[in-house]
Formats: sequence, C-alpha cells, structure tokens
Amino acid sequence: MKYGKLALGLLFDLIGMATYFVPGWGELADIAWAPVSGYLITRMYPDKSGRIGGVIGFLEELIPGTDFIPTFTLMWLYTYVYKKDTAGKKALGKSI
Repeated sequence: MKYGKLALGLLFDLIGMATYFVPGWGELADIAWAPVSGYLITRMYPDKSGRIGGVIGFLEELIPGTDFIPTFTLMWLYTYVYKKDTAGKKALGKSI
C-alpha cells in the first residue's frame, strides 16, 4: 500500500505537470484539476496532514507557474519518511 500510494502520487504529479507543457490549454485544465488534486490528496491521506496537503495541492494547481511542484510526492515523503522518522525519535526520547 505504501509504494502503491507513491506510484499513484507520481502519476497524479505527472498529470498536474502535463498541463504546464500545453500553452493556453494548460491553465484551463488546471482549473479543473485543482479540486480533483485536492480531493485525491485528502482521500489518500485521511488524517489532518492530508487535509492540509489537499488545500496546498488545490492552491498549487490554481496558482500559475507552480505546476512543477510535486505535491503528491512531497506528501508521500512527509508521511512515510519525515513523519515516521520524527515519531521514532520521539519514541526513543530524543528531542527534535
């Protein structure tokens, strides 16, 4: 499941970035993709960070020139690398 989310995230990031390469049409597609992107992030990560990621993904797609940001991949890294690492440090009693 963990790597399935990564694969889906990479696919969704590619869809979001594809609109960047189509002059004129790309910005119109971003208007349609923005709510879909935000919704997909909240479904893939149903906790508080997923809701925050959904808002960020939505805004990232609406703001012109930000399509290159891999929001889904960054969310996966946050969930499975960063958050996991900080939880392990807290369990060991180390300060972050």
